Amino acid sequence: MDALNLTVALTGASGAVFCQELLRALEADDRVAHVHFVPSENSLRVIAEELGVSGRSGLLEKLLCAAPAKTVQHSNSEIGAAIASGSYPSNGMIVLPCSMGTLAAIANGLADSLIARAADVTLKERRPLLLCVRETPFNRIHLRNMTLAAEAGAVIFPVIPAFYNRPIDSTEMARQFVNRVLAHIGLPQPGAYVWKAEE
Repeated sequence: MDALNLTVALTGASGAVFCQELLRALEADDRVAHVHFVPSENSLRVIAEELGVSGRSGLLEKLLCAAPAKTVQHSNSEIGAAIASGSYPSNGMIVLPCSMGTLAAIANGLADSLIARAADVTLKERRPLLLCVRETPFNRIHLRNMTLAAEAGAVIFPVIPAFYNRPIDSTEMARQFVNRVLAHIGLPQPGAYVWKAEE
């Protein structure tokens, strides 16, 4: 298959390590040509609190622990970015983690930020959109918005890590969850745990 062009958004919900592992996996995957990374303003505080990474400047290098080779960072206010247009070739978008505020904006067509606009474009062009929602418990508004987004074509992919692979730490837990996300968009990872039932 042709190398993929993907969009990754990081919002203000807890779980920045999941997006960090996603970005690292995409950087290392030869099947991926370009990654457009959009962190929301609220995500910057979560990244600082959870990963000890502060500031917007050099954020990608800090998350990847290396200079990015294929990933470009955009401001969430940059509504003129290429990914805001349906004419720009894209193979899909992943929002990980997806806050309830971002979910609400996407589900109700409020394309007032680059993340929401890129998601809106992804839906209208019938491209894969994975919303890795992160909240608990869900109230009725959350559930209705998830239904609206799913009816519009999004995949609701809650951040629910597995334990049957016995992860040794939170990083391994995040990595295996990311493997499942990437497998869902056609990028199975070599290190993914595969359940094997006893015979």
